[in-house]
Amino acid sequence: MSAQSTLENTLKEILRVVKPLREDWTTRSQIIDELRGAVESVESLRGGWRRYQLIPNARVPILKVESNLQNVSCDISIDNLKCQMKSRLLFWISEIDTRFRDMVLLVKEWAKAHNINNPKFGTFNSYSLTLLVVFHFQTCAPAIFPPLKDIYPGNLIDDLKGLRADTERRIEETCAANIRRFQSYNLRAENRSSLSELFISFLGKFSDISLKASELGICTYTGQWQAIKSNMRWLPQTYALFIEDPFEQPENSARAVSKRELTRISETFEMSHHMLISPNHSSLLATLVRPQMLSLMVRTPDWRRQPTHPQRFRAEGSHSPTPSNNNGPRQPTRPQVHRVVRSPSQVQPQYQTVKPKGPSEVQPQYQTVKPKGPSQVQPQFQTMNPKSHPNRATFKKPPLQTYEDQRQQIWRPRSDRPV
Repeated sequence: MSAQSTLENTLKEILRVVKPLREDWTTRSQIIDELRGAVESVESLRGGWRRYQLIPNARVPILKVESNLQNVSCDISIDNLKCQMKSRLLFWISEIDTRFRDMVLLVKEWAKAHNINNPKFGTFNSYSLTLLVVFHFQTCAPAIFPPLKDIYPGNLIDDLKGLRADTERRIEETCAANIRRFQSYNLRAENRSSLSELFISFLGKFSDISLKASELGICTYTGQWQAIKSNMRWLPQTYALFIEDPFEQPENSARAVSKRELTRISETFEMSHHMLISPNHSSLLATLVRPQMLSLMVRTPDWRRQPTHPQRFRAEGSHSPTPSNNNGPRQPTRPQVHRVVRSPSQVQPQYQTVKPKGPSEVQPQYQTVKPKGPSQVQPQFQTMNPKSHPNRATFKKPPLQTYEDQRQQIWRPRSDRPV
């Protein structure tokens, strides 16, 4: 197998793990519905939520909370129409080419693996990483995305005026018409690059970003590098890196990036690019994913040998799997992840009775850790044995935040029990 094929298969395996499943979207929708009810009464947040953190001095004040449902973290902002419309525009853009979503997921996982996706410590926020992918799709050859001014020719934030419903409908109609026009342009050359080719060229394009950043800014609105000194809206230059927000010009989405971290970011791009074009792929996964994701992928059995089950679903953005029939083989699917989330009333202490056979055969006795109240109930995760349950789930990654909680629930032997 060639190095290119190895990388392509590896990226697809990573996507099978990081892509949200249908049940993940259901969970997120349920959490959003619960949040909508919770914000009506602060008291209701004391039930299924924990780890509250208010950040009032942020550019957009938010309340960070974590749901007891699958430990999903949430950022709550009230009546933030700007961010809602930006999210919608990115969603509409993603409909142009399905590789965009995959690239964003891969880039964010890679960035987290190298600790460059945390604005608190002077690196990228997720929005600026997404804009880097947009810019890459605009500047690769042939281009996959047009300049964003061809999608929405204006400054979105300035146009959020008048009745909200009318404004949203007008923006959506404008974007939809321009996207259809771009997709139907027959003379446009089609980019057929694979994910691995796009990912390698992405890393190569920004390997010298620390050198370019002193003179050039990234502008997805025009789809070009632009000289900072020639753009009066970007002056005076007070940032280490300038990635203009195309929907809120001339705001800098990378304003949190520090000069010291920008050097390390550039080195990370260069090192990763060198690793991926090297014929030696011994540390390929370590370059692309975090250690916890690596261990999760290692524990994953060969999905190709898993039988197709009608209740399994493909990841977000793809169709449901096609069951096998008499005319052809079964279609491969991603291993299903079973998350058993118990309500407080369902959580019962588990007991095990061990009868010793003789003094020399005394078995260790086990203590039961019983939850004391609803606020202490943690989601329970169940690992199925694929041999005894061929159509069931095979693995579940434990959330990092609950390692300490899990250690407290381990069965512990008692050596002081009389024989």
